[in-house]
Amino acid sequence: MAETSPTARALRALEVLQSRPGTTAEELALRLGVTERAARRYVAILREAGVPVTATRGRHGGYRLGRGTRLPPVSFSQAEALGLVMAVLDSQPAAADPGDRDDLVGTALAKVIRALPESVGREAAALREHAAATPDRRTSRPDPGLTSDLVTAVAASRRVLLDYRSDAGSRWESLVDPWAVVVRFGRWYLLCHSHRADAVRAYRVDRIKAVTATEERFTPPADLDPVAALATHLASGWALATRVVFAASAEEVAPWAGPHMGVLEPHPEGCVLVGSTQNPRMYAAEWLARIPYRCRIEEGPELREAMAEVARRCAEAAGMP
Repeated sequence: MAETSPTARALRALEVLQSRPGTTAEELALRLGVTERAARRYVAILREAGVPVTATRGRHGGYRLGRGTRLPPVSFSQAEALGLVMAVLDSQPAAADPGDRDDLVGTALAKVIRALPESVGREAAALREHAAATPDRRTSRPDPGLTSDLVTAVAASRRVLLDYRSDAGSRWESLVDPWAVVVRFGRWYLLCHSHRADAVRAYRVDRIKAVTATEERFTPPADLDPVAALATHLASGWALATRVVFAASAEEVAPWAGPHMGVLEPHPEGCVLVGSTQNPRMYAAEWLARIPYRCRIEEGPELREAMAEVARRCAEAAGMP
């Protein structure tokens, strides 16, 4: 079957609708490399073949597959199957235990492995059985159903009421506009606008105890970059202020000092990094010490002491008095 045949494009249209519900005719045309009129014709071909494709109008409209759609078989090459197992074990080490029936990701991985052809599945099963993964203490495992509710609210631009518990143990409810769910260093965050605080907030998803959808809609910020916005937010608002001057330009320092460390600004000596932290030891040892330019800590006695401790340990390791 030629790749450019109507049948091939109709099947490709089915794949797009499966992976991106709500795809518009314009978006479908771009992905198929055809006109919008042709894209609608391929949708009509799917309907004639008995595939229930629904269409809704409006800002959140587009094509969606109806209930009862039977998905075509999915095939993996050996490299793809092994890559999938490696990715799962890397992000969820508990999935390495075939006997753990309570781990949802592990049971799902087992089903995928059983469905693979014998030649491919044998390698994937062996990798899962003999690989060992160390849990990352920084990771968190939010509830899948609750996370799905948040993602659905983000996609629909629907305001939700959160029941949240802080790290200190206090608990409150907050009405928020959910902008994005972001995974950062093994932790899941909800980036949102909190009406309770009238400010941008990043809530740990594993600390959200309940999500209640409302009928209220909101308009997310234009040109939102969720990953960058989360990193910038996490760098501000902490109790301990930081201010570090570098003998290098902002362009030179920027690749080493991410937005999670603060904001880079011009300075007569080169540039200055202005931010805040709640963990000066981590800021000094894991972030600041790896930047390969001379610097001077202007603000933050806690950060200055933490950096001095890093210097003392490095001097001892090098055998220097």
